[in-house]
Amino acid sequence: MQRNIIITLILTGFMIAGCTHTTKNSQTQTPNSKSSSKDLESVEIREYQSEKLGSMNDFRENSIKGPQHVDMTTYKLAITGFVDKPIEYTYDEVLKHQNYSKVITIHCIEGWSVKLLWEGILVKDLVNEAGIKPEANTVIFHAYDGYTTSLPLDFIVDNDILIAHKMNDVTLPPERGYPFELVAEDKYGYKWIKWLTEIELSNNPDYKGYWESRGYNNDADLK
Repeated sequence: MQRNIIITLILTGFMIAGCTHTTKNSQTQTPNSKSSSKDLESVEIREYQSEKLGSMNDFRENSIKGPQHVDMTTYKLAITGFVDKPIEYTYDEVLKHQNYSKVITIHCIEGWSVKLLWEGILVKDLVNEAGIKPEANTVIFHAYDGYTTSLPLDFIVDNDILIAHKMNDVTLPPERGYPFELVAEDKYGYKWIKWLTEIELSNNPDYKGYWESRGYNNDADLK
């Protein structure tokens, strides 16, 4: 009798805990949870709109200081530089912006690649709130571990570049860039900065980040 009750409870839990998916380039909607419910661990999806996906486990660890564990009690994402009003967002404040999903392949200069579903917020939505000054032409991204990289402002705006907080419908784990990773589509992986802490508007189109200052091509275009 007790065994039958346990099985019934497990099956009921599976029926209730359905997956919520997003439509490509549309706002993400998540059902409201009842106060008495408990969050269950998310399960990574491996297919989206009939498209096969890779896994978050397909990455090689090659960050400059190893995986970072950001202190979320003090975390802020700062929008600085050539803006009308610098802004600091908490993690939850960033997530309140409209969310978008894209299936994009990250290509590492080491020769490996992974196709994933990325969900996040448009960079242009954040910098537009701060007000872009006319002289700004470059966006410099700063990470928790001191890593930096940059991209042209026009590229960011014209290509709807995201900062992601999820991959394959799962919140980024620390080793994949939690709280945010830049989804620098059509660029090599060294532009995909993880553990993002600051988005700086600059007037220096020649700015070189960590690897670019060590000889990597500043454009990082896929060949």
